[in-house]
Amino acid sequence: MSEIIKIPISKIKVGEHDQRLDSHGGEIDGLAASIRHVGMLVPLFVEEKGDSFQLVSGHRRLLAAVRVGLSTVPCIVQDGTKVNTNEITFAENFFRKDLSPIELSCALQDCLDKKTMTVTELAVGFHRSEEWVKRMVAIGFWPTDIQEAIHNEEISVSAGSNLACVTDDTYRAFLVRNAVESGASARSTAAWLQAWRAMQPPQVAVLAEPVMGQHIQTAAVPQAPCLCCSQLFEVNQMSHVPVCGGCIQLIRQIGQSG
Repeated sequence: MSEIIKIPISKIKVGEHDQRLDSHGGEIDGLAASIRHVGMLVPLFVEEKGDSFQLVSGHRRLLAAVRVGLSTVPCIVQDGTKVNTNEITFAENFFRKDLSPIELSCALQDCLDKKTMTVTELAVGFHRSEEWVKRMVAIGFWPTDIQEAIHNEEISVSAGSNLACVTDDTYRAFLVRNAVESGASARSTAAWLQAWRAMQPPQVAVLAEPVMGQHIQTAAVPQAPCLCCSQLFEVNQMSHVPVCGGCIQLIRQIGQSG
């Protein structure tokens, strides 16, 4: 079982895996600045070798830590003579600087599926709560259109979390398109979700999961986009008529063609 511990930098050796500890210019400067400001959030991956530790993954972060002047760094330690290939791949995936929320969610789920680390170990490694890890993993089970919009940086994770609660596939697709086109914020999609739930039978609305998001300081009337013109209106100014999915699509097409 892997564990995360603080290890003196002087005990970490580089060499067996034949990866050079180069400076990478501005990239290391950026990492060093981040570590100086918030600490090292992502641990190194090492293999125990007697009284020392062999570095497997995290060469740039180690160099940045040295540049900052740290004496110890957090590490994931694997006992034994060889590190599992899956664990190396897992570590490298996490340490990619361009990892999107969707990629991170998939990497976390893969890590848990392969028992590389537990939820608790991941939370410690990222300096986050276990609930954060669970929320990130849950993103991987959201509808595909929401995942694509988040991955393409068209909507935020917070905005997408509200849309993911809409179980009507046709209406959710309509909301996702509007969110992408209008650059909707989490507050806007929370209002759309509230408006959609207001149209549901009471027994469904009562059992619905609460919306996770920022606390709204002032009372506001929920808004939702019109199916025909796509403009936002307060829900008390709109007519809520039960319409099937096929007709919603037809009304939408007519509105766009007009």
